[in-house]
Amino acid sequence: MSARLPVLSPPRWPRLLLLSLLLLGAVPGPRRSGAFYLPGLAPVNFCDEEKKSDECKAEIELFVNRLDSVESVLPYEYTAFDFCQASEGKRPSENLGQFTFNKKETCKLVCTKTYHTEKAEDKQKLEFLKKSMLLNYQHHWIVDNMPVTWCYDVEDGQRFCNPGFPIGCYITDKGHAKDACVISSDFHERDTFYIFNHVDIKIYYHVVETGSMGARLVAAKLEPKSFKHTHIDKPDCSGPPMDISNKASGEIKIAYTYSVSFEEDDKIRWASRWDYILESMPHTHIQWFSIMNSLVIVLFLSGMVAMIMLRTLHKDIARYNQMDSTEDAQEEFGWKLVHGDIFRPPRKGMLLSVFLGSGTQILIMTFVTLFFACLGFLSPANRGALMTCAVVLWVLLGTPAGYVAARFYKSFGGEKWKTNVLLTSFLCPGIVFADFFIMNLILWGEGSSAAIPFGTLVAILALWFCISVPLTFIGAYFGFKKNAIEHPVRTNQIPRQIPEQSFYTKPLPGIIMGGILPFGCIFIQLFFILNSIWSHQMYYMFGFLFLVFIILVITCSEATILLCYFHLCAEDYHWQWRSFLTSGFTAVYFLIYAVHYFFSKLQITGTASTILYFGYTMIMVLIFFLFTGTIGFFACFWFVTKIYSVVKVD
Repeated sequence: MSARLPVLSPPRWPRLLLLSLLLLGAVPGPRRSGAFYLPGLAPVNFCDEEKKSDECKAEIELFVNRLDSVESVLPYEYTAFDFCQASEGKRPSENLGQFTFNKKETCKLVCTKTYHTEKAEDKQKLEFLKKSMLLNYQHHWIVDNMPVTWCYDVEDGQRFCNPGFPIGCYITDKGHAKDACVISSDFHERDTFYIFNHVDIKIYYHVVETGSMGARLVAAKLEPKSFKHTHIDKPDCSGPPMDISNKASGEIKIAYTYSVSFEEDDKIRWASRWDYILESMPHTHIQWFSIMNSLVIVLFLSGMVAMIMLRTLHKDIARYNQMDSTEDAQEEFGWKLVHGDIFRPPRKGMLLSVFLGSGTQILIMTFVTLFFACLGFLSPANRGALMTCAVVLWVLLGTPAGYVAARFYKSFGGEKWKTNVLLTSFLCPGIVFADFFIMNLILWGEGSSAAIPFGTLVAILALWFCISVPLTFIGAYFGFKKNAIEHPVRTNQIPRQIPEQSFYTKPLPGIIMGGILPFGCIFIQLFFILNSIWSHQMYYMFGFLFLVFIILVITCSEATILLCYFHLCAEDYHWQWRSFLTSGFTAVYFLIYAVHYFFSKLQITGTASTILYFGYTMIMVLIFFLFTGTIGFFACFWFVTKIYSVVKVD
């Protein structure tokens, strides 16, 4: 009998993620060209034990990722819980064990855990287990580099496949079933925890077409169950569920068991084995076509802005150049009037140049990382590859950061080159590291597995100080050695007075308006990314994300250029900081959206988890601010240089 799961109703987007993945060719799996496979994604062949060879394995290894919860930002390693573990010396430590291909097992005992409530150590373990069930912590198992999913019925007879399953669930003292306890009426005792101490694993495979090469796994599903085994030594997986009352005392025994079965399925190809997660929730509010429509609208709007700008500028330039031969030449107006001040160095030029250097570093890092992800080299099947690639690229891109910062600082007339290169090396990375270190202290205090060990922190600092900083100095050396950037027009000695501005040409309203269009083209994708980070869901849409990245660059550039043109026509020549802040203000909308997402979408509880969420969010906002601000400045710098180089100036 199918159960309705109001609490467990799934996120509304995995189907869209995976569908877009299929459409954009970012599915982890073999490439279609011959027998070429990407690293870590090549298929593994399995066969019966008597037929095993070097090309065909009989043992299927079961791995576990760390456990997490949508109600807490704190993940924990599997070893933090008192679950059954692999034999001593088994490596890696996340290996839970193995079972034999095509060999059916029924109610096989793994281990038995005994707790005495009078013993402090046992009581502490039991309390930690109860707290984890209360916060709905989830197992994440992996077979053949593929998540083991729990598929269950939801509203309207639909099925949702979740790449994880809960430790257990809780019935409140008022008799309300929390989380997974709604799946069965057997969970009914008040103020009681029910632990899922048994799993029925079903593995689907298809036989390789080439004959004797064996079979390949195409799906792995399980169903968590709870049994209070009457005969622990010889369990039969029957009887009432395994309950742990809050008032229980004395000895408590929990026997962990499993059953595994195999089923041949020739309909699923190995390259498409992730598709079965698409069983989830077809009636989503965010449809794939609505996302495509938003992309088309943004592209159309960008084209319109570009067309208007080109036509208007063409008329301006033609009119200005015709006036030079008439008697009205002295009556200059519009943006030509400020040609003697347009390249006047901005206030706080040191800080702006440092931001530009750091923003360039982040911009190139993001582009290269997403490009490799599109090619499949950073597939989620290679866990940790995306973050590793980003960190390594950031370290190696110190040279362009130092070069850009030095080049613009020199063009601003700055002479304190030592201060400039030191700030480029340490200001923005230092803020990020300080925030990260504080968050790590909180994770240490909470005993979370997400806490980075002290040795790893030292290694990160070594990469920063021993590689990134010297590369930044090298880039700055070449930047300062080159001549200052030559501008197409000379700067007057006496600055021109800026006339009174109307409301929409004042700096603040323009900056606020400038961030709306870039944010509008990314906020749907931002929802998916935040879901993957905080709701512990899988993210694959790197092809789509790269497309959105390109559109973000275009919209930031065009929105900034458009507003810059309006301000120049109003005879306001302070464009440097305003161009950076106009597109950089997109990060403020990002922050507002992140706050809204926290209160409307997440179920996070606890002070530590809340601090961690906003601490990590501030790091993302700072990086996004530097990234978008740099795009806006470079676009505006190109625009200003271009228009003043083609107009005739006396």
